[in-house]
Amino acid sequence: IACLVMYLFAEFDDAANLLAANPDATTISIDEPVEIPKNQHSRLQEPGREEDDELLGTDDSDKTELLAGQKKSAPFWTFEYYQTFFDVDTYQVLDRIKGSVFPVPGKNFVRLYIRSNPDLYGPFWICATLVFTIAVSGNLSNFFIHLGKPTYHYVPEFRKVSIAATTIYAYAWLVPLALWGFLMWRNSKVMNIVSYSFLEIVCVYGYSLFIYIPTAILWIIPQKVVRWVLVVFSLCLSGSVLVMTFWPAVRDDNRRIALATVGTILLLHALLAVGCLAYFFDAPELDFPAPIIPAHNATTVTTKSR
Repeated sequence: IACLVMYLFAEFDDAANLLAANPDATTISIDEPVEIPKNQHSRLQEPGREEDDELLGTDDSDKTELLAGQKKSAPFWTFEYYQTFFDVDTYQVLDRIKGSVFPVPGKNFVRLYIRSNPDLYGPFWICATLVFTIAVSGNLSNFFIHLGKPTYHYVPEFRKVSIAATTIYAYAWLVPLALWGFLMWRNSKVMNIVSYSFLEIVCVYGYSLFIYIPTAILWIIPQKVVRWVLVVFSLCLSGSVLVMTFWPAVRDDNRRIALATVGTILLLHALLAVGCLAYFFDAPELDFPAPIIPAHNATTVTTKSR
């Protein structure tokens, strides 16, 4: 112990002698972290872009996620490959549903909820639930509108289920496919464009449709003003999720192309909501009066034969 103490005092004396010889020397403590000059980072990055980097992810985080995805990848003909698309628990699904219903301004839905583990479980069951909700609510709305009319006979329209399923699943798959192809094409033209994966885009669109499930139930109320207020409210919530997700990805593109892309996303989203409301709820069935059967005359017609 005495030798160790003497050694430390000797090192301290050497450091004191060096400081005495050069008072302007800079000392660095081992326990203190080395700070990187801020201007070094600002040279490589424009001001006001740090928030966008957090939304879209840095290169290091993307590499980490890519390596994580490569570790659990499997051949597409195996069951394990498709099992990864449904590898989520109840808490993750509920958290993503909550994020789609209560969007946070300035937060990217993909970066905040999806990118760590995109899934198809939530979008599939959200679309299935929405299909039956719209079909059943549309039939009930038609029933309540004509309730009490003696000439109306209620007949369940099961064809509305197939029509709703075709419309909603086509929207939830074809629109993300077109958007994914467009982002890939623009990524080859503009280097700053961030292209999401197809699974991430499908996941965003699937969870953004959840708000229409309670909206479709409330559409049973036979008041057009209430229905249109609900449509506008749902569009504001779900549309904001889509805008805050895809605007940071296309903002570095040509200004007109970026605005046209976001405008097309919102237009298609609005057409889905307005189309479902107009077809399933705002078009009541016509009342067909009971057919009038003519009374038989008592007179008979006789023919003479020659």
